Amino acid sequence: MKVTELKEKTPDQLREELASLKKESFNLRFQGATNQLENTSQIKTARRNAARVKTILNQKAAEAAAE
Repeated sequence: MKVTELKEKTPDQLREELASLKKESFNLRFQGATNQLENTSQIKTARRNAARVKTILNQKAAEAAAE
């Protein structure tokens, strides 16, 4: 997931993306707890993608507040 792709999305789309990333993160953690997860780096990737989305949302909110 690239930052440029995220900046082009609307805040509503970003919130939907964040919700899906949180679900994915939960599912990966659940798989890890039951020893079904093969690639443990997926958890790290999902967390970082969620953080990227949150950062872009906060930037857009700050821009809207400044206007």
